[in-house]
Amino acid sequence: MGDCGIFGIYGHSEASVITYMGLYALQHRGQESAGIVSSDGSILYHYKGMGEVRFVFNEENLRKLKGSRAIGHVRYSTTGTSNIYNAQPIKVDLLDGSLAVAHNGNIVNAYSLRRELESGGAIFHTTSDSEIILHLISRSKDRDRVEAILTALRKLEGAYSLVYLDEDRLITARDPCGFRPLCLGRMDGVFVVASETCAFDMVGAEYIRDIKPGEMVVISKDGIESMMIHKSVSNNLCIFEYIYFSRPDSCLEGKSVYQTRKKMGRILAEESPVDADIVIPVPDSSNCAALGYAEESGIPFEFGLIRSHYIGRTFIEPEQKTRDFDARIKYNAVRNLLDGKRVVVVDDSIVRGTTSSKIINMLRRMGADEVHLRVSSPPITHSCFYGIDTPTRKELAASSSSVEEIESFIGADSLRYLSLDGLMKAVGTKRGKHCIACFTGDYPVPIPEEAGKEALEKVISRIRLF
Repeated sequence: MGDCGIFGIYGHSEASVITYMGLYALQHRGQESAGIVSSDGSILYHYKGMGEVRFVFNEENLRKLKGSRAIGHVRYSTTGTSNIYNAQPIKVDLLDGSLAVAHNGNIVNAYSLRRELESGGAIFHTTSDSEIILHLISRSKDRDRVEAILTALRKLEGAYSLVYLDEDRLITARDPCGFRPLCLGRMDGVFVVASETCAFDMVGAEYIRDIKPGEMVVISKDGIESMMIHKSVSNNLCIFEYIYFSRPDSCLEGKSVYQTRKKMGRILAEESPVDADIVIPVPDSSNCAALGYAEESGIPFEFGLIRSHYIGRTFIEPEQKTRDFDARIKYNAVRNLLDGKRVVVVDDSIVRGTTSSKIINMLRRMGADEVHLRVSSPPITHSCFYGIDTPTRKELAASSSSVEEIESFIGADSLRYLSLDGLMKAVGTKRGKHCIACFTGDYPVPIPEEAGKEALEKVISRIRLF
């Protein structure tokens, strides 16, 4: 499903409204669609639509989401087409009641699981890997819903942070590697779960702890119960959460994302200094790293690029033609800050290189004498199969081009990346403790040959919904 945002609350009289607020805080994790499912103890109500949270929901449809428990989802797709059928949460009616699920992550064995289920007669209504999870639950021989979910989860490989809702319980789970973040909080005496702590701040909840890798937590009228999905677990939280995906006001693993990004910038300045007049970020995800670079280097910090906030995050747009359009209209430069200046531009990453080249061209048109690009992450050389939209290596600039070649392509006077050791130091970790496969090609969970998007799309092309 990708690097989406999920939220859940159990036992609050305004559950759907609070979920709406939580999704608002998680909007940066997905802008394609949004949805909420609520429960009053006997019926599951649902509403979802394409677009941002503020456009999907209004007072009228929120009022129809009755009950004291709810889950919500904002979608950024890496598997499945972009349409209303793939919007989440997905709700189904089973023999023993209704069930809804919201999923963040990518199931790498989705291809083989789907083929197996279809050969057994399963009929799919979406092109999302998330629906596979519901089919596995519906076919489980376990009569107890919790045991059926456990059995289904043990068949999955890859990344998943999940929230389930049935008539009586809210259930949340995280894969045994902990690729995607998921945390537990409390507000007004009831429990909430969310992808990031910034959602807790929005609704006035107190952070309790992270859901552990391989843990499933069941919240019901009887309280909260924790159980382990797998005996063997590891901590492989995606390090790109620190670099880009998470909001800077969130905390991951008890660490401030804001301060971690500033430290990335400081170390980048130590590793790759340059004589310049100003340091500017590529807003907004690079602001903290640029501040760190400026403080460490002693070069003044300026906002030389102004971002239009009516445009979403270009990295997570599903179509290349949309990305190109957004990159052209997303930023404008401040001419009187740049004219005749030697400029250090700090960006969080280079994926395809299209945005970088357009920004550098813009800065030169505004009179910059020199443009030096500093990147607060190592070169991305390998595809991610756990929830980031880089399914093929040919799309990655650093997979087949040297730093010098990329430097020439984007038109920079110089290009330097943060070293992998520098990144580890900034995050306060060491190799093997986080997923860094996009930089090294060392995948914590083996990737089946058929795990690529193209293979899955072939299987589901006959049920194209548009």
